[in-house]
Amino acid sequence: MGKPLKVGIVGCGAIIAQYLANFRKLNQIELVAVADLDPARAQAVADDHEGVRAVSVDELLAADDVELVLNLTIPAAHAEVALKAIAAGKSVYGEKPLAATAAEARQVLDAARKAGVAVGCAPDTVLGTGIQTARKAIDDGLIGAPISASATMVTPGHERWHPNPDFYYQPGGGPLLDMGPYYVTALVTLLGPVVSVVGAASHTRSERTIGSGPRQGEKVPVAIDSHVTGVLVHASGALSTLFMSFDAVKSKSPNIEIHGERGSLVVPDPNHFDGEVQLFPLGADEWETLPVSAGYVDAGRGFGIADLAATEPGAEPRAGGTLAYHALDVMESVLESARTGTAVPIRSSAERPASVELTVLTDRVGALQAQEATRS
Repeated sequence: MGKPLKVGIVGCGAIIAQYLANFRKLNQIELVAVADLDPARAQAVADDHEGVRAVSVDELLAADDVELVLNLTIPAAHAEVALKAIAAGKSVYGEKPLAATAAEARQVLDAARKAGVAVGCAPDTVLGTGIQTARKAIDDGLIGAPISASATMVTPGHERWHPNPDFYYQPGGGPLLDMGPYYVTALVTLLGPVVSVVGAASHTRSERTIGSGPRQGEKVPVAIDSHVTGVLVHASGALSTLFMSFDAVKSKSPNIEIHGERGSLVVPDPNHFDGEVQLFPLGADEWETLPVSAGYVDAGRGFGIADLAATEPGAEPRAGGTLAYHALDVMESVLESARTGTAVPIRSSAERPASVELTVLTDRVGALQAQEATRS
């Protein structure tokens, strides 16, 4: 791995806690600086992490010791912050989506290529043992040639638990753009890139009622379709069906199923890093649970950055910008197809990322504990 990759974080909202918890464990990453529009939030992070300083966004982007900027700002600011970081000669890793639109995401990739820096993007859940064990089962031929897949995400709406759910029901929100990155990224990782899509969409209500927090009972207008279905045609010939809903109540269907000529797979929730993979081979009497056989063990948010740090210069990271751009392009195209009533070809493409062998990354906390035990 060499020296740790020195990281600066822009945006200290709620999601940062998950990254910080994993950074403490990963030898491959060294957090050196944090910034936020609210200086107090950045200072609170710095106070809790030795060797980390709180600075302004401009100071972080100009810092000589920041090699990669972790972009945890709101989606509308993803492209702006990424482009500024790239202009400053920094690599970038962003929360999903890579940008608010596929056009902005393309600008980020083009700028990074010209600057010779790397771009990575969540979700890195696909690097965990759940999706990677399923990927290995497919690669090992356990289901034969893949024929089809289904991806299901059903919830009656985030307003039931989220105190400020407005964004989910405005342009740029909705079930597909909110949760779709996990599912589409997993489908591309498992089955390869998508070449065309057909979509349909609907909504059942013109407003939603906030169910918790100080705004409980307040009405939120709905300006997007809250139920989206789509058929993705993969370059391999496999067909994936998406079912993403903020309208329906519950589903007993697995999050993702993959069907092949000689068997079927149940794939765990792509919003998690682990989970059971189940196989039903042709001629079997029941499902069997496959042993964990691939992926980063005990992974969490930020493992994609550690993977990027181990990627050869100039090579595409597994949780890379090209894959994130392709997933965003696919989702936008499903919504375009729903509006126009016609099939939409996908202009972008992404190589199926390299698989991850079963790997335990160095545990910094465990290593320190071992050193202390040796001294005593």
